[in-house]
Amino acid sequence: MSDTSVSFRIDQELKDKAVDLFEQLGLSLSAAIQVFLRQAVREGGLPFEVTTRVPTDATIAAMLEAERISKDPEAVSYDTIEELLKNLKQ
Repeated sequence: MSDTSVSFRIDQELKDKAVDLFEQLGLSLSAAIQVFLRQAVREGGLPFEVTTRVPTDATIAAMLEAERISKDPEAVSYDTIEELLKNLKQ
């Protein structure tokens, strides 16, 4: 198998953000694109759902709250789902 070059145009800001993200993951932009293409071929399509759905304000608030709780060492935790459900009903 021989390598080939692919060229495409992309917004500079998007490229910079992608490069920063992939560097944090230990990948070059080229390696990340190769991962995407290999996964797309494996899946026989895009390796993620493409949708126009946007999270509701309630969903965004819940995600932010979950993130806050996950970073809070004083946050309440439960050993079982039953404990959580019992607390939610109160």
